[in-house]
Amino acid sequence: MTAELVRGQNHPLPEVRLEVRVSAGKPIVAGATLSDEHGKVHGADWVAHPGAPTLPGLKVSRQAAADHRLAVDLDAIPQAVHRVSVLLALPSGVGGPVRFGTVAAPFLAVTGLDGTEVASYTITGLDSESAVVALELYRRQDAWKVRAVGQGYAGGLAELLTDQGLPEARQLAGSINEAVAQGLARSVAAPPPRTPDADRHRHAAAPAQGPDQTHGGTAPQGTSGNASPQQSPYGTSDPQGATSPYSAAAAQDASSPYAAGPQDASRSDHGAGAQQGPAPTDPPAAATTGGPINYTHPGRRTAAPPPPPPTAPVAQPGQSAQPVAGDATGWSMEERLYNQVWGMFEDLARTTAAYRSAVDFADSRMEQELDTVLSDPRSRIGGQGDAARETARAKHTQLVDRAREAFDRDLAQLRAEADVVEPALPPAYARWDNPVWHGYRVPMETPMALRLGDLHLPESENVRIPMLVRLPLERGLWIDSGYSESGHASLVDSGELRALALETAVALAARILAVHPPGEFSVHVIDPAGTGTSALAPLVQTGVLAAPPAARAAGVADVLARLTQRVDLVQMAVRGGAPDALPPGIDVSEQLLIVNDFPHGFDDRAVTQLRYLADEGPAVGVHLMMVADRQDAAAYGPLLDPLWRSLLRLTPVPDDHLADPWVGHAWTYEPALVPPGSQVLQHVLTQVATARRSWNR
Repeated sequence: MTAELVRGQNHPLPEVRLEVRVSAGKPIVAGATLSDEHGKVHGADWVAHPGAPTLPGLKVSRQAAADHRLAVDLDAIPQAVHRVSVLLALPSGVGGPVRFGTVAAPFLAVTGLDGTEVASYTITGLDSESAVVALELYRRQDAWKVRAVGQGYAGGLAELLTDQGLPEARQLAGSINEAVAQGLARSVAAPPPRTPDADRHRHAAAPAQGPDQTHGGTAPQGTSGNASPQQSPYGTSDPQGATSPYSAAAAQDASSPYAAGPQDASRSDHGAGAQQGPAPTDPPAAATTGGPINYTHPGRRTAAPPPPPPTAPVAQPGQSAQPVAGDATGWSMEERLYNQVWGMFEDLARTTAAYRSAVDFADSRMEQELDTVLSDPRSRIGGQGDAARETARAKHTQLVDRAREAFDRDLAQLRAEADVVEPALPPAYARWDNPVWHGYRVPMETPMALRLGDLHLPESENVRIPMLVRLPLERGLWIDSGYSESGHASLVDSGELRALALETAVALAARILAVHPPGEFSVHVIDPAGTGTSALAPLVQTGVLAAPPAARAAGVADVLARLTQRVDLVQMAVRGGAPDALPPGIDVSEQLLIVNDFPHGFDDRAVTQLRYLADEGPAVGVHLMMVADRQDAAAYGPLLDPLWRSLLRLTPVPDDHLADPWVGHAWTYEPALVPPGSQVLQHVLTQVATARRSWNR
């Protein structure tokens, strides 16, 4: 499977004969440098460029183009070479763009000779730079790996080559630009929209839009199951879209005074269910360079994805189109299903808003007509007033019935689509009762998103939309074990509600572990009073926890101290540009801390550390899941308000607490619980534990 790299991440190369394919929206220059173990380029004969495109084991293009294929034979690379750096630059002095911030984000893929993709990388976050080191192929203990670099240079090729230690950097940069200018007439223009089976690498990349989940937008219009992007002449999509509660950060608690306020969200042609509304796709504007550690949101390709294959049967006149699973744009079936879920959410929100608006209009019109009738004293005598009132009510009924008919028609189409999509979902998106879990195997790649539960509206009880959040998580989770006047919580006693809250937390933690490759996610549990022993049994008995649940105040202090130290060390290493310099024993995998029965066992220092983890942890791979009733922590006063606001509130029972800043709906959330009597949780966790042992994790 393809490894979608983020800046600083590396991946082993299984083959020695490779191609590096580059796609961009404008003609760019592609080249490569050979360097020693210290990263130094020893001379101009160690640089492959349009003027000298061939070196031992390496061949690049002779001209600037929107698409490139660089041929690499690692066995033919001289032994003195330890690193092959792939360079991209904008041609200078030809009237074209002068900085990468104004052009499409370049997309690179390392493939075998048969086109099988090994790793890919979209370079985002560039602004004033006109040259960039895109990828590195480097030796590590007689094996080759690829690393996503994305290091840009505002000074262009001259500054880039100088940074690599080349003495005659400026002269060589000038000769490269001269060779490019002479051959620019042969450059390949940005490709037009292609057919569904077109080569994915030849789609023009969409412009990078900056940090993930920082932009809001208007709700795009689209049809069921497929978001409708705004298309550029080259088929690229506008990744901005509507805000929605369909996510961690845009979702807010509308029924409590400590709800997080509305936040901006973004969505794109790439899908739904993201942290800020269903599915922002733009990677961060700034990311860590060098080293294997990067805990920023990875984002996905900004290149325009191919359209869905034409598998849906053509609807006859007067008939509705039959829904098809994966009937949305995307690079893979996973991404297409992700986009389709977003389209379903968007359609349900829009059709419900239209129905409510129609009913409000009918009510308002009837009130106006009745007011007009009653304002005339003559209409109050005899049967004239009664007739006018009956006429007004009849019109109201007619309008409401017409709106309901259209609404029911839309709901029927959405139900049919949900019936098709739900069985086709991969484990990360599927309910626990989906048969896909019976064939579960531990994945080797992290999915795009994770299902936290279902969403529905009061008018559409039988249409439920999966609530997906993008991975890695950008907000912690708060499983609310407290009393609520809304939803089903008022029908459950406090003891049962607390048990359900921890059961929900365990199911979510198990799902998070199940969708990550072996050893890439660790779970810690704090249970000071030991009240969660029964609910935590699946995690404890299968051995998937990093350590036994911490008990009493001493255990709380120990776990918090270790995780706080990890956050501090990783932050310092990343900010210092030395992520490989972490002390031995530091677990760089993603971490999840489950805190049960808060605030029992927490003193002021522990509370401060907990707030620190909630604020700083997600950026460096430490995530928080609180199982708590806020009223139990009332003694801390406003001290904990920032903590609650920073977490996404989920409930162990259905509750209409997720406010929608997109169209103003209050969505009812239902947790993703394991069916009673099912052994699927033990089955999945046992496989996770076995895989971790086989990988020595």
